Amino acid sequence: MSKVWLITGANSGFGRAFTTAAVAAGDVVVATARRPEALADLVEAHPGRVEAQRLDVTDTAAPAAVVADVVARHGRIDVLVNNAGRGHVGAAEETTEAELRDLFDLHFFGPAALVRAVLPHMRERRSGAIVQMSSMGGQMSFAGVSAYSGTKFALEGFSEALRDEVAPLGIKVLVVEPGAFRTNFMGNLSASAPLPENPEHSGSSDYAATVGATRTMMEEHTRAAAEPGDPAKAAATVIAALASDATPLRLPLGDDGVDAVVGHLDAVREEVAAWEKVSRATAFDA
Repeated sequence: MSKVWLITGANSGFGRAFTTAAVAAGDVVVATARRPEALADLVEAHPGRVEAQRLDVTDTAAPAAVVADVVARHGRIDVLVNNAGRGHVGAAEETTEAELRDLFDLHFFGPAALVRAVLPHMRERRSGAIVQMSSMGGQMSFAGVSAYSGTKFALEGFSEALRDEVAPLGIKVLVVEPGAFRTNFMGNLSASAPLPENPEHSGSSDYAATVGATRTMMEEHTRAAAEPGDPAKAAATVIAALASDATPLRLPLGDDGVDAVVGHLDAVREEVAAWEKVSRATAFDA
């Protein structure tokens, strides 16, 4: 029997690749975007297989209504893909509270609302899958992406606990951690305003070698549009992981994604080992 997918941010990048792959597998996709007209070509190319629906995931009151509508028309949601997102660059000091809250609404509170909305139906059927689109930046971070990685770290912690809660109920949770893929990620990048120069209080020049280097790298990637990762291959890999009897919790994608995650885990282990004796010696004396 064909599956019913609900995919956020389906108008481009990974969302579009997931939609195409699911349809190729014979499934039905309810593709959502803030501007559903951007999905018109997908609907036209796959009549009866792709439906476009408006959803702004930052409106955390909206998911319940969307999920109720999909279940009413299709009877179920087999796969939820929380894909909508964007990049952000800026030093932690430069990032405003509004920018940080907006990013958390998009990457954390919106996906959490969708999870809450689909779970009663998945629990009732004792089946389903939730795909959380994170990033290699959900496992490790670096200068200039504190806000972005903060949202993805939160999503991954949420998802790790979620997996333990729903696995006994027949529901899978898969966190996807891509490296650089040829999507519109860099083109949909927001940025905090650099600190102004102020001789009495050091300004943006203090961050030139760290955050400035990240800004430059992202600008160059945006102009080149030459990221190595193929979104279609990523979608096929995710579908294979969901079909496996041993679906992983985390799935890094791409050479750079795998290298970054493995390198970070090695660095954490090395740092813990260096301080292990001191760290363990913190109990009350016997």
